[in-house]
Amino acid sequence: MAKEHLHKFNIDIKVTEADIDALGHVNNVVYLRWVQEVSAAHWAHVAPSQMQEQYLWVVLRHEIDFHKPAFAEDTIKGFTWVGDHQGAKFERFVSLYRAGTDELLAAAKTTWCLLDARSMRPKRIEQEMLDLL
Repeated sequence: MAKEHLHKFNIDIKVTEADIDALGHVNNVVYLRWVQEVSAAHWAHVAPSQMQEQYLWVVLRHEIDFHKPAFAEDTIKGFTWVGDHQGAKFERFVSLYRAGTDELLAAAKTTWCLLDARSMRPKRIEQEMLDLL
């Protein structure tokens, strides 16, 4: 696995038959779903339940580069880490690798916006939350 990801949050994802398209590999839309799954898993892992109830995240922008295809029965290792933040927004990076290899399948940069769950309005990201991420 790439050395820069040794200390980043990660999960395993199993490719299913439903993920496969007419070309015999994982459909590009599925990669985007995985980006969101890895991101959500990280938030669920680091944020206390009270914080998870108080705040929501919405996507403002996805940028994704596809490098290699994934196939049925592959296991994908999804890594995530956060980047710069400003006000209610921050960058999150996700890299998807074929498990057990250094094969980068896709890499994404997503801009997320923090919302107050009650008002549904953007909320500035406080240092306490940044420390968790």
